Amino acid sequence: MAQFRTLDELGDVHSKVALVRVDLNLPMADGRATDLTRARAVAPTILELADAGAKVLLLAHFGRPKGERHSTMSTSYLQGAVEEVLGRKLMYISEVSGPVVEQALTIFRPGDIGLLENTRFWPGEEKNDPEFARAIAAHGDFYVNDAFSASHRAHASTEGLAHLLPAYAGRAMQAELEALDKALGNPEKPVAAVVGGAKVSTKLAVLEHLVARVDHLIIGGGMANTFLAARGVAVGKSLCEHELTAKVEEIMEAADRAACTVHLPYDVVIATEFAPNPPSLRTCNVHEVASEEMILDVGPQATEALADVLKTCRTLIWNGPLGAFETPPFDVATVALARTAAALTREGSLVSVAGGGDTVAALNHAGVAQEFSYVSTAGGAFLEWMEGRELPGVAALLRS
Repeated sequence: MAQFRTLDELGDVHSKVALVRVDLNLPMADGRATDLTRARAVAPTILELADAGAKVLLLAHFGRPKGERHSTMSTSYLQGAVEEVLGRKLMYISEVSGPVVEQALTIFRPGDIGLLENTRFWPGEEKNDPEFARAIAAHGDFYVNDAFSASHRAHASTEGLAHLLPAYAGRAMQAELEALDKALGNPEKPVAAVVGGAKVSTKLAVLEHLVARVDHLIIGGGMANTFLAARGVAVGKSLCEHELTAKVEEIMEAADRAACTVHLPYDVVIATEFAPNPPSLRTCNVHEVASEEMILDVGPQATEALADVLKTCRTLIWNGPLGAFETPPFDVATVALARTAAALTREGSLVSVAGGGDTVAALNHAGVAQEFSYVSTAGGAFLEWMEGRELPGVAALLRS
């Protein structure tokens, strides 16, 4: 695995200023954070630095202000939620650089924590403007990136700062990179990947990258319908991208060349309407779907066969549900396979890494998110990693 510096290599940080990039882009309702997952993820890094006597300045974005100040997108709205998670008081600082930050630091004691204003209020952030990065760096002695989920963007606070100060991966970033390396960088074989979701078009690059790297590719969700259609199966009114048939055939051929087995459902759960527990619900062979019916989940026989596949594997990467899991009973296959993966992880025979918004929701729904080896809350960054792309914020840590 490519090397990056962690907090273990910091040495004495007492009275030094740590510029820490975190993801605090929390979902809000009525001015209050509705989910503290991201704040909890970065708490260990913040508290470790503060407890070692560093003066900690937190850099974060919030919403999409597009380089202008918006009162509703100030990080001051996040202060209470972060204080609740940390169990510490924060000082909110209304700038990211200049005299206001300088002034705040004069009254900081070792162990104090400051929350800087939304980095995206300045156009220099998303442009990765070197001058803007230098202005922020002027206040810090070292830089810590603990925001994997923002590291697929080459912004001043995620990429630029890493070239200007000694740069380290925070604990959440470290855990993410080590988990991802175990899953695709240097995995124990055989490797299985579950890729689900509505559309093949959103995951083409992922599929193209994975077929050369995994032994088993399990296709679920609406994507499976497009694969079935490419194989000449009539999928009725199912969600399907018929225009991608040629592309899907290319992916299948690439899988053949790489000795990667592509698994498609051979029995399916169908209905004439997409609604909870519809009266038209039935299970059938994929070749028996009528023109007015739609495929909404993988059937029980195929799900059992997929569980048997996982039992032969040592590593699993999971992105996307197998069926329309938000609507019962089309959650059955996703829940069953997720529970199999969790059981295999518990007994130590499988390293299971999952990521992406829908995936996290599906694993929580199955009650097994805590039992996977690692669950990434990153959306875009996790997908880009699955595509094999270099993430600028991570690459900067490796080079710095």
